[in-house]
Amino acid sequence: MANELDEMTGPVNPEGKDVNVIQKQVAVKTDWRSTLFQIALWVCAIIPGIVFAIMKIKARSYLQQLQQKIQHDASTIDNYQTQRVVILQNCAKLLDKAIDLDKSVLVDIAKYRGGHVSDEQRNELAGKLDTISHSINVAFEAYPDIKAHQEIADAMQQNSYLQQEITAAREVYNDTVMRWNSDIFAWPTKMIVAAKAGYTTRIPFTASAEMKAKSESVFF
Repeated sequence: MANELDEMTGPVNPEGKDVNVIQKQVAVKTDWRSTLFQIALWVCAIIPGIVFAIMKIKARSYLQQLQQKIQHDASTIDNYQTQRVVILQNCAKLLDKAIDLDKSVLVDIAKYRGGHVSDEQRNELAGKLDTISHSINVAFEAYPDIKAHQEIADAMQQNSYLQQEITAAREVYNDTVMRWNSDIFAWPTKMIVAAKAGYTTRIPFTASAEMKAKSESVFF
């Protein structure tokens, strides 16, 4: 049997295609067949019904633990982004002493010194921090003499390091979200439990439109 998707023969789009993450949560729903399946287990024999009930308890526990894992991964991103806010604020202050830095940069950074945020706010914050970081980098690169200042160079290096850590943390978070989105539709046990609990899919971390546009820019 031939492969349904054959990368050698296509069809392909020679112009390429950009993709976006859909900001929509999909609810888990079951129909009458799932109800009939559970009734049949109890009608046919008591033991299968008891076994399935135990399986549902384990599935509920598993999904609850997975939710905690998602929260942990999200918290890791928040912690790194909080550190990055502090580093960017330090960078801006150091640069402001050496050059006339745009005052709005300092004001914008001050806004984001907060605690943990929602998923939507986390994405928005990441995009704004990237924009601020870009503004600071532009100012940094425009004055070659400033690079000789060790404090500024160290702060810029820390910012770069934290960005790498945030990227890695986002990957871990997205992996856990993907597992959640897959498991809640695993029929019968997990899907039935998820539907009864009213669970929905979760939205992975997404890049801002501005950063996606910059990724396509010519840097050299």
